[in-house]
Amino acid sequence: MNVSLTPELDQFVQNKITSGLYKSASEVVREGLRLLHARDKLKDKQLEALKTDIHKGVASLEAGEGVGMIGNLFTLIKERGEKKIVTEAK
Repeated sequence: MNVSLTPELDQFVQNKITSGLYKSASEVVREGLRLLHARDKLKDKQLEALKTDIHKGVASLEAGEGVGMIGNLFTLIKERGEKKIVTEAK
């Protein structure tokens, strides 16, 4: 298999080899692929957990266990979400 890298990625790989952390470009690429695979598996698990939570929420609503959006509740939830997004972006 041949892989073409941008000059920036090629330099990144070379820097990893020069640092002594890896002996070859193949080692760097294998590690990158392992990390990509692990990230994909984590995303899949997170997606499944989200789907499970959504199904639980829908079932709760169908069972009449929902809470109406009273007064400023929606605005409060939205503001908390926006604050969280800003905080996590820092």
